[in-house]
Amino acid sequence: MEASEFDAELDARGLFCPEPVMMLHNRINDVQPGGILRVVATDPSTTRDIPRFCQFLGHELVEQLEQDDLFVYLIRRGS
Repeated sequence: MEASEFDAELDARGLFCPEPVMMLHNRINDVQPGGILRVVATDPSTTRDIPRFCQFLGHELVEQLEQDDLFVYLIRRGS
């Protein structure tokens, strides 16, 4: 995934629930509405928590990938 495909990144590798979503809640505010935040995590619970976060707060989960032991998300910030 090229850096040009996203506006900011959150590296949550090695963190466990609820830390990745808590950090996401703060980091998404650094992205302009309509911008893309890339999140990289190792906690499998993010596969449940991040889609719920997006749905609840009005952000779009553009892409969700599992690469080896990494979970990668592209989130478009809502307005």
